[in-house]
Amino acid sequence: MTEQSSSSAPRPLRVVLAGGGTTGHVAPLLATATALRARCADSEVTVVGTTSGLETRLVPQAGFELATIERVPFPRSVNRAALAFPARFARAFRQSRDLLRSARAEVVVGFGGYVCTPVYLAARSLRIPTVVHEANAVPGLANKVGAKNPGALVASTFRGCPLPGARTVGMPMRKEISGLHRESSLAFAREKLGLDPRRLTLVVTGGSSGAQRINEALVQRAAEYVATGAQVLHITGAGKAVDPGVPGFHVVEYVDGMETAYAAADFMVCRAGSATVSEVSAVGLPALYVPLGIGNGEQALNCKPVVEAGGAMMLLNSECTADTLFDQIAPVLSDAAALAEMGRIAATFSITDADEVMADLTYQAAGPATPTASEDQA
Repeated sequence: MTEQSSSSAPRPLRVVLAGGGTTGHVAPLLATATALRARCADSEVTVVGTTSGLETRLVPQAGFELATIERVPFPRSVNRAALAFPARFARAFRQSRDLLRSARAEVVVGFGGYVCTPVYLAARSLRIPTVVHEANAVPGLANKVGAKNPGALVASTFRGCPLPGARTVGMPMRKEISGLHRESSLAFAREKLGLDPRRLTLVVTGGSSGAQRINEALVQRAAEYVATGAQVLHITGAGKAVDPGVPGFHVVEYVDGMETAYAAADFMVCRAGSATVSEVSAVGLPALYVPLGIGNGEQALNCKPVVEAGGAMMLLNSECTADTLFDQIAPVLSDAAALAEMGRIAATFSITDADEVMADLTYQAAGPATPTASEDQA
């Protein structure tokens, strides 16, 4: 920990946190924001997002101010959007610069996504210190830009991040997850979810939006999963619930607070987003990851280390069928020793203090207090 974090009275900060679009960007942002506010309630914390991402709901819900700028995706081909890109990006840059001045920001902390690029460049132009957190094994374009800001402090979730100067800190997550004790919470969690507290439990989820391929593959052999002796909690995603009508096969669209699902589970089937891999490892839960084959293949790379160590299994999305999914899961459900060993190995990848480390880095980047952060930003 830095000297600032060990102080009994950290000074207030004027900090702008940027990130949005997906839970993978918003969740670590909010965990860091919460850690900063816990250090000093007088800190002025502003979150920058767009009007179309999950941040529009999650940030105000968490009690933080949300400011929005234009969402400007980088063009992937030459088309009408590409021709309009320079003017739109310039507008987002001006919006970012005005916002940082208005907030009198002492430090900018970015978590990736479209919103971050203009904010990073605005911070560079105003000589505001920058902290970058890269969630995935493969860095996104925005964080590549932010990492080039002079003196930027760069943090990553996974080891081997190629961004210059990156230090591995893990994934900032809510205390309800990072501090979860599965054994002591198991009975309560299963009762809360309407499950049998004494029965082996398989939890399957594709995230808040669901995973259609996993959903369809699982339901086709629903009765056979239950025949193994396990009960199933299938979290389908909004609007995707299909109940096969099999006793012991429980279908819900959403679980409010994934720590409850983690506590209830003996085995997990899920995507391999960086937040999911980090959280599942943090609670020592054995899992089968079905990485989404998009982007740079980062989901497969996110879970690769824990899979190679024996703490999880992986089934490529392109190979996920009713038969391959069942054939991967069924043998493990009947092997208590294998489940225990996978969970033990998964827990060795646990990093549960990333939110506090990010708060440390934010204070480190901000440095000593200055009379006003805007005087040098005119």
